[in-house]
Amino acid sequence: MPRPIHIQNLTHPLPTPAQVGFCDSFLCRLRGLMFRSSLGHDEGLLLVEGRDSRLDSSIHMFFVPFDLAVFWIDSSLTVVDKVIAKSWKPAYLSKVPARYILEIHPDRWEDYQIGDKVEFKNN
Repeated sequence: MPRPIHIQNLTHPLPTPAQVGFCDSFLCRLRGLMFRSSLGHDEGLLLVEGRDSRLDSSIHMFFVPFDLAVFWIDSSLTVVDKVIAKSWKPAYLSKVPARYILEIHPDRWEDYQIGDKVEFKNN
């Protein structure tokens, strides 16, 4: 089970920041949100890659039966891209290199904008 963290939006502070699992191991990233039946409004994952990269930060939606709001964040903790990822779609890549991939409920689409600075906080 990934350790829980909060993703604070420093540019546009949120009353309830996303609380997600910090997913920095290969197995955690490999499993992601696959095979879950649903995703709660305040659930999600922060996938952590070793470096800023378009390819390394790509995701797929195979075996994810619900849509996700996906935000790519670079090493300077700036949101660099975002998309609503549709279930079962083969692949999504950020338009620019990123190190972190935030996957949360699509209702939280407006919580983070491209250019926003974020901060990761332990619970």
